Amino acid sequence: MLVENTGTLNITNTDSLSHHVRILAQLFDFISDQSDVDHPLCEECTDLLLDQMDQQLKMTEDECKEYRDVLEQLMADPTETDTSTLENELSHLELQEQMLLEQLQMIENERASIVDEIETVKEQEKQLQEEEEKYFREYTEYKRQLLDYEDEHNSVCNQLKYAQTQLDKLMKTNVFNATFHIWHSGHFGTISNFRLGRLPNVPTEWMEINAAWGQTVLLLHSLARKMNLTFQRYRLVPYGNYSYIECLEDKSKELPLYASGGFKFFWNTKFDSAMVAFLDCLQQFKEEVEKGDTGFCLPYRMDKGRIEDSSTRSAYSIKIQLNSEEQWTKALKFMLTNLKWGLVWVSSQFAS
Repeated sequence: MLVENTGTLNITNTDSLSHHVRILAQLFDFISDQSDVDHPLCEECTDLLLDQMDQQLKMTEDECKEYRDVLEQLMADPTETDTSTLENELSHLELQEQMLLEQLQMIENERASIVDEIETVKEQEKQLQEEEEKYFREYTEYKRQLLDYEDEHNSVCNQLKYAQTQLDKLMKTNVFNATFHIWHSGHFGTISNFRLGRLPNVPTEWMEINAAWGQTVLLLHSLARKMNLTFQRYRLVPYGNYSYIECLEDKSKELPLYASGGFKFFWNTKFDSAMVAFLDCLQQFKEEVEKGDTGFCLPYRMDKGRIEDSSTRSAYSIKIQLNSEEQWTKALKFMLTNLKWGLVWVSSQFAS
C-alpha cells in the first residue's frame, strides 16, 4: 500500500510533514471534542505526544525508503528474465510438489496398510489371549485332576500296601492255632479259654464244659475235613454247646457231648458213650496220619476209652461214671494234648 502510494503520488518530505501536522490537529480536535470540558492539552502532554509521533514518523519514513529501494531495484531489472526464472522455479517446485505428493500418497497407503496390519495383529492378539486363558483354565483343570489322581493313586497304594501287609500276616498265621488255642490252666486242659473237666475244689460250670466240648468237636471235625478223612462208625456234629456224635450204624442214636449235672446225670450213660466215641474218632485220625507219616506219634496212647501215660504207665478212663473227677479231668487234659499235636501236624503239612 505504501509502495503504491509512493510510486503514483511521489510524496515528498514536505508533504509528509504537513500531513503529519494535519493528523495531529485532527487528533487534538478529536480529544477536545470527547472531553466534558473543552480545553487544549497541557504542554507536557503535548510534548510527549509529539515525541511519540516523531518516532512513528521516523519509522514510517524508514519503511518507505526501504520500499522505494525495492521498487527501484525491481524496475531496474528486466521483467522477462525474472518471469522466466520464476516460471522455472515454479515448474521445479511443482515437480517437487508432485513427487512429494506421490511420496505422501505412498506413505498414506503404507500407513493405511500398517493400520490394517495393526488391527489384524490386535485381533490375533485378542484371539491368542482368549486361547491362552482357555488353555490356562484347561491346564488348571488338568492339574487339579492330576493332583486328585495322584492322591487317589497314593491312597490305593497305601491300601494295597496295608492289604499286602495284612495278607502276609494272615499267610503266616496258623488258622487252627488262632481259632483253637489249646493250653492248660493248672490241672485243667483248656481250649479257647474254656476249661474241660471238674475238680472237687473247683466245680467248673457245665456250661463252660459243654462249650469246651463244642470247640473240641469242631476242631477234630475241621482237621478231618482238611485231610479228607471220613470216620468209621461215627459222624461228628459240631453244634456249639450242644454238639453231639451220630452213630452210623444206628442213625437214630445220638450221643450228646453236653450235660447239665444233677441226680439223673449219674445214671445217664450216653455222655460217657459220646466221650468214648470221640476218643475212637481221635484214634482214627492218628492212624490216618501214620499212614502218610510213619514218624508221627502222639504223646499219649489211646485204647477203648482209656488214655495211658507212658511215663508212669498209668491209664485214665475218659468216662465220668464210676470215676473220680481228678482222673476224668486228667484224661481230658491228655486228650487235648493229643489233639494239639494233631493240629500242629496238619498245620505244618498244609501251611503252603
